[in-house]
Amino acid sequence: MQPVILWTDALVFALVAAVAGLVLFIRRHEHLCAPWAGVAKRPMAMGAALVLAVFVVIGLLDSLHYRERLPDSPPDKPQYSVEVLSAFDALVGPLRTQQEKTYSAPLAMRLYAKEFVDHDGVAVREYPRLKYGGAHLESEADRRADLVRRVLLGGAQGLAIALLLLGALAAWQARCSRQSYGEWLVAFGTGGLGWPGRTVATTLALIAIMLAVVIQLASGYHVLGTDKVGQDVLYISLKSIRTGLVIGTLTTLVTLPLAIVLGIAAGYFRGWVDDVIQYVYTVLNSIPGVLLIAAAVLIVQVYIESNPELFDTAAARADIRLLALCIIMGVTSWTGLARLLRGESLKLRTLDYVEAARAFGVSHSRIIGRHIFPNVFHLVLIAIVLDFSGLVLAEAVLSYVGVGVDPGMYSWGNMINGARLELAREPVVWWQLGAAFAFMFTLVLAANLFADGVRDAFDPRVGGRR
Repeated sequence: MQPVILWTDALVFALVAAVAGLVLFIRRHEHLCAPWAGVAKRPMAMGAALVLAVFVVIGLLDSLHYRERLPDSPPDKPQYSVEVLSAFDALVGPLRTQQEKTYSAPLAMRLYAKEFVDHDGVAVREYPRLKYGGAHLESEADRRADLVRRVLLGGAQGLAIALLLLGALAAWQARCSRQSYGEWLVAFGTGGLGWPGRTVATTLALIAIMLAVVIQLASGYHVLGTDKVGQDVLYISLKSIRTGLVIGTLTTLVTLPLAIVLGIAAGYFRGWVDDVIQYVYTVLNSIPGVLLIAAAVLIVQVYIESNPELFDTAAARADIRLLALCIIMGVTSWTGLARLLRGESLKLRTLDYVEAARAFGVSHSRIIGRHIFPNVFHLVLIAIVLDFSGLVLAEAVLSYVGVGVDPGMYSWGNMINGARLELAREPVVWWQLGAAFAFMFTLVLAANLFADGVRDAFDPRVGGRR
């Protein structure tokens, strides 16, 4: 295989490395660890963090891209497929390759529409059997028993995995706290661990059981049905996770420098600096955001079509459009955080210790770095987590109106856009819209619950609330 590094792949893993470095830095400073310890004590935040971790793992696996070597290529001059796959595709190979003819309902054994089928020379109009969904069964009468068996088997496997993880966690925690295994279990049962152990264990168990059940069902059926071209909707939904995460994280990387620098500068320096920055974001807010994004995306699309030699695969073309969308959305969405930081900086610059630092001749950069930014950092962190969910929803809206990601890229917005005509069919094809809604709702809800925990832990005014 030939490794492929897309622009968004490089930025995603650079962000992962930066987060890992930040974690190591925070662990060395007790005053920085304290707020995060407060987040870890909140049951809702920890449960949401585990759900987010599942999405992040899927997104990272889907960011390891490669091209397969063609089987007939010579050894001295290997040739590779134009299709760009990922490590996630390799893990869920059957979901990608087992493609039906057209629509089929979730867990169905037949197509969703009648066709003429030849039976001993006689054309009969009926619902044809699927090529892969339920193909292991001889008749539809066995379907219900098979589904029950797979659900029970998956539930038992998931529960066993959850108990194994809990046992490993108990052994590790008991060793670190120098307790016996039984003492740790008693503390776990009474909620005396100092962190929400029961919430973490319950969430892990639910995730493990759900994943095991889905794996068992997906090995014999299309769990969420198939779309117009027969692709598995579960596969499309899982592939769309990476797009949502990239939109939410990389757009934030563009937004933060602009919002932090301009917002703090406007509030701290005041005068003409404040006037210029206010004028800039007032003008930017006066332009309809969707029109500005649409114009920029269309310009990028024209550039891509005018220079096809710069992109050797369709994935590279779709990736550069995704990156351009992140940059455009970042440039147009920094104004809200900048206004918030400006107001907070206006208040902080009048405090006694800041006035004293200025009187002693301390440089502006040092005052901002030591006194202003640390006191607005909680606002930045809360805004990051809250804006993430808003950006995920914004991608869905933009793709729905046709100015979002590339139409050939997997995304929840493209799924919703494709479902627009499906809802007008008779009978209605509802599962693609339902799958996009369920996955997007789960990600956004988990992000919002985690944001609540971060806000309560980092905001000095509500830091003691549980």
